[in-house]
Amino acid sequence: MTADTQQTALGRDEKFRMPAEWEPHAGTWLAWPHEVTDWPGKFAPIPWAFAEIVRHLSRVENIYLIVEDRAARARAHAMLRKAGADLQAVSYLRIHTDRGWMRDSGPIAVAPPLRDDAEDGEALRAIAAEAFRTTGRFEREYAVGAMLGFRFNGWAKYRDHRKDAKVAERASLRLRRRVIFPEHKGRRVVLEGGAIDVNGRGTLLTTEECLLSRVQERNPGFTREDYLEIFRRYLGVTHVLWLKNGIAGDDTHGHVDDLARFTDPSTVVTVVENDPAEANYAPLEENLARLKAMKDQDGRPLHVETLPMPAPVIFDGQRLPASYANFYIANQKVLAPTFNDPADRVALAKLAELFPSHEIVPIYCRDLVLGLGSIHCMTQQIPRR
Repeated sequence: MTADTQQTALGRDEKFRMPAEWEPHAGTWLAWPHEVTDWPGKFAPIPWAFAEIVRHLSRVENIYLIVEDRAARARAHAMLRKAGADLQAVSYLRIHTDRGWMRDSGPIAVAPPLRDDAEDGEALRAIAAEAFRTTGRFEREYAVGAMLGFRFNGWAKYRDHRKDAKVAERASLRLRRRVIFPEHKGRRVVLEGGAIDVNGRGTLLTTEECLLSRVQERNPGFTREDYLEIFRRYLGVTHVLWLKNGIAGDDTHGHVDDLARFTDPSTVVTVVENDPAEANYAPLEENLARLKAMKDQDGRPLHVETLPMPAPVIFDGQRLPASYANFYIANQKVLAPTFNDPADRVALAKLAELFPSHEIVPIYCRDLVLGLGSIHCMTQQIPRR
């Protein structure tokens, strides 16, 4: 094992930051679906939904696709070929998983701090555009600073998470990247990628329901101050914005990626519910009010935009966490969930307004969300730097 693949602690003077999702990517992590009980009675269309996502991403990103074994690799490869994915962009890694929602169990990549405060989001987008003009996608050798292997405990709910708990380490080492296991107060920190969203400039969004509640408690005894220290040390965050509760049907107990997302360093888009009788109405109104009163790391008010909520998606009596906020920002594309709902076109139009330099790609997610997640939950970006 070489020095750049060692499992290490963060050095005292080392500094990293978590880049914003819209910054240039070297690739995207995905894990091919195999756990049929996650989609009871509806598993058959799920691999094809994944194939459609890979088809779009493979045009603009390198895909690092985790598969269970050689047979699973062959099945995935055949489906991706039929779906029209760019197979040259897909690399397969054989790693066992329980569920494989890479947003939560996969490694979180961090990069060195920005060299110049003036290197803002528009400059980073210019870097991305030039890379695409010359190469078509980012090359595999672009390295990030390190991969973070936060502890994964099945959302503090499911016992069958031991394989997923090893994914961050194994995936990082397969790419020959250094992996750091964040610790605080003498123990490894539990954190899922879906619990946080960053603007890449020092501000992070999360929810009290996910990180401070005693229900599905990730890190017993941790306070706001503890999390600020963790985020500062490992993600380069100086300012945490705490929303209250997530959406109805969210099995994770309050992940922010179904709720509110940064779309540029100063803009947050959040979901709202127009029906006062709906379960999401009051919680989302409270979060909207909080956001309108919040400021970024430099003390400037946030620019707040809104997305609608689809009508409740229910299957076999279960409320599912359908949300337009669960989009994924890729290189030059935004993959957006749709639900065969009249609000689809409103959500797509708003995303087009917020990402004028990206192609907005609608992905049908009414089947996918039965697994209690959709596009953002299944992906994890690998930033270019």
